[in-house]
Amino acid sequence: MANHSQLGFQDASSPIMEELVQFHDHAMMVALAICSLVLYLLTLVLTEKLSSNTVDAQAIELVWTILPAAVLITLALPSLRILYMMDEINEPDLTLKAIGHQWYWTYEYTDFKDLTFDSYMIPTTDLPLGHFRLLEVDHRVIVPTHSTVRVIVTADDVLHSWAVPSLGVKTDAIPGRLNQTSFLASRPGVFYGQCSEICGANHSFMPIVVESVPLANFENWSSLLSS
Repeated sequence: MANHSQLGFQDASSPIMEELVQFHDHAMMVALAICSLVLYLLTLVLTEKLSSNTVDAQAIELVWTILPAAVLITLALPSLRILYMMDEINEPDLTLKAIGHQWYWTYEYTDFKDLTFDSYMIPTTDLPLGHFRLLEVDHRVIVPTHSTVRVIVTADDVLHSWAVPSLGVKTDAIPGRLNQTSFLASRPGVFYGQCSEICGANHSFMPIVVESVPLANFENWSSLLSS
């Protein structure tokens, strides 16, 4: 999760988030190069003596037409690649349905017979020592590590958004519509998120907690809850 005064992204915990962080760094380097070039040209204009000589401008016009196009291509190609990767869901190992309510989440493990629970934020007065205020829930989403998880997202009342930054996941929950996304947790851990769509007075109080565990632990947990 994010730390105080943190400027960058959270540590990537899925392949998609790793790609997003790399693309961000790539875009920042392109922006830095553009800013450096503009600053150099501005300095040149301010410090050099002006000349009234008329020169042929075809060459410079060709440069300032081709150069921006090349910059856009260097940004568009990796961006389109990541978009297609995020949209592609091939043979998921587990399907999870997340239903947004005012102001809690309901989760259904559709691969199991009766594995459904509601997830509420733990009030500050009941929060165990060492847990995070406004982020901890009474029932976490448990998923197996290194397994592709498909998440079907919808809402029961108003617009919500199911978002876990460190997993690179953010999908709108719309009443009457099923949206889907997927993620693969590349390491065991606990990953925190929140509803990212203003959904009412208690919008800030419906966090999301995803816990990634080894497959054997997940099987034990699922057998206990479904029995």
